[in-house]
Amino acid sequence: MIPIAKPIISEREKQLVMEVLDSGVLAAGEKVREFEAQFSQYIGSPFGIAASSGTTALHMALLACGIKAGDKVVTTPFSFIATANSVLYCGAKPVFCDIDRNTYNISVPALRELLKKERDIKALLIVHLFGLSCDMDALMELVREHNLILIEDCAQAHGAAFRGKKAGSFGHASIFSFYPTKNITSGEGGMVLTSREEVARAAELLRNHGMPREYEHSIIGYNYRMTNIAAAIGIGQLERIGELIEKRRSNARFLDGHLKGIPGIETPSVPHEEYFHVYNQYTVKVPHGRAGLIQHLKEKGIGHKIFYPTIIPDQPLYREMGFHGDSLPVSRACASQVLSLPVHPALSGDDLERIVSTVGEYCKKNDMTPV
Repeated sequence: MIPIAKPIISEREKQLVMEVLDSGVLAAGEKVREFEAQFSQYIGSPFGIAASSGTTALHMALLACGIKAGDKVVTTPFSFIATANSVLYCGAKPVFCDIDRNTYNISVPALRELLKKERDIKALLIVHLFGLSCDMDALMELVREHNLILIEDCAQAHGAAFRGKKAGSFGHASIFSFYPTKNITSGEGGMVLTSREEVARAAELLRNHGMPREYEHSIIGYNYRMTNIAAAIGIGQLERIGELIEKRRSNARFLDGHLKGIPGIETPSVPHEEYFHVYNQYTVKVPHGRAGLIQHLKEKGIGHKIFYPTIIPDQPLYREMGFHGDSLPVSRACASQVLSLPVHPALSGDDLERIVSTVGEYCKKNDMTPV
């Protein structure tokens, strides 16, 4: 079986974890501070505040940027549900904007029209999906024009860049996830990055029960701390992030070269060379015959996954709250067509050959032409 994702844990991570275990300081401590400093420097942001997950980092980032009950936050409907749920955690209201069919990121023309209609939007929460940056030139222009708070969800975009500037260094705050499927992992974990000291200080209070000093609580806070064990794994992973990303990009180039031109398969799109894609997922479109291809991949032992089969406004929870995806045709269409194939660094040359031959074999035997 070729898995859809497989974290690579080296002897270095094991050594760092053993150092933590031997120290007896397992909760937040020196290793967390070290990981914060190293990762924020890698992205190019002055402040890093580690968290227990990408979801808790999202909640912290929104609150630290001043999002409160009743505020409207524009975001994408085509993401993991944590993106929109974090807005709800604050008592705020997510406002969904359709996506670009080629990049899967928020559509700039759709956002421009939405902002004309919705005059009371407070913030924009973008997602750099699958490892590809959003169009940051156009988005920053809209952020300035409408005086929006910008928060970047970079859960899948470690090392991604737009015109040489890394995703996560544009907004008032950004978040990263270190779940095992991400480009680097800490097992579980997340981080808030910001260039604003006041946002950093607020996030630090929020993650530790609102305590500026021990047993003094100045705000309502949470237990969102990262452990030293998780940070130790993250430090080891970060030391070779360049190597891990280049292997993903190399694997993606191989898949592109062998899957482009196969009828019924649309390979990932990169708008131009100034986008640096890090391929957290290699997501193709299958406009016709996706179910049959999935069954074939299962039979042949090729990992795969649909990210995401249902857009967020169509989830039962959101339906009950009055949301719907009727005004989001591109997002719905993509949800019905996307399919992610393995691209992770643990793939061998034989694995890559099996993936492309299995997809090609099925497509040649079946009519995959879109109807």
